[in-house]
Amino acid sequence: MSTDVPLSPAGADHRGGLRAAAPRGALRFAVLGDSLSEGVGDPVPGGWRGWGALLADAVGERPGAVHVVNAARSGARSGDVAGRQLAVALACRPHLASVLVGGNDTLRGAFAIDQVAADLHLTLGALRASGADILTACLPDPGSVLRLPWPLARPLARRMAALNSVVHALSAHHGALHLHAADRPWATSPGALSADRLHPSERGHRLLAYDFHALLVSRGLAGGPPPRLEPDRPPPGRAASTWWMATKGSRWVADRSRDLLPDLLRLALEEYRHRLRGNVAQLDLASRHATAQAIASLHLPP
Repeated sequence: MSTDVPLSPAGADHRGGLRAAAPRGALRFAVLGDSLSEGVGDPVPGGWRGWGALLADAVGERPGAVHVVNAARSGARSGDVAGRQLAVALACRPHLASVLVGGNDTLRGAFAIDQVAADLHLTLGALRASGADILTACLPDPGSVLRLPWPLARPLARRMAALNSVVHALSAHHGALHLHAADRPWATSPGALSADRLHPSERGHRLLAYDFHALLVSRGLAGGPPPRLEPDRPPPGRAASTWWMATKGSRWVADRSRDLLPDLLRLALEEYRHRLRGNVAQLDLASRHATAQAIASLHLPP
């Protein structure tokens, strides 16, 4: 595998552009998305590695056969992917591209499923028009992963269900290779989450790469053996999780307190009131209706 940024420094911003030329004959793999695809949770000396790099090493038939352009960055939302990241990806004329994004959209007060759907439709359509095969995935519910209490977890679960429904529909429309990652063990199995309890650990990234490799093999698009599942390092323990919360997690909570928390508290109060009245089903119905409208607004053929 060759890459524009072999080891992306932790927290680095990729907006400066990725310009290195691919070796002659190399398969070009563009990685778009947020911190999950940037590789957060799988540290190596000098930065992050992640499932994309692990997958690239298993796609080609020989070392250096896959050239990776990783445009993903922490905090990215669907609009970021449809903008700067898509431009970087198209500039490298990828044979293969991955688009995993939307989790950060669900964790913002201004979440709008119709805008997310439009951004993803634009991104997938442009990549397919360029001739790239596309990898997509549905994502696990963050409320369940974080084990939030039900008044907080259920609104986030509805948002993630809406996002995944849109990704399912668009993946089918654009002919993407779609992984049902929300149902896979990398999100819940012991040792698969990093110290922050939000991102995959090395083992989690390896599991995700392994599942994507199997999907590519089923379509005749991978020539190498599957990624190794055994991690190079032991998974983070409770002490590492506590240290992360003490040193970095507090900043994450503070950022979300200014953005998501006020809206989430409003949603939690609404959830609680509907529970008392016995009509929580109305909230579920409203979310499904908004999702259906968002998909219908894209005018996808039946």
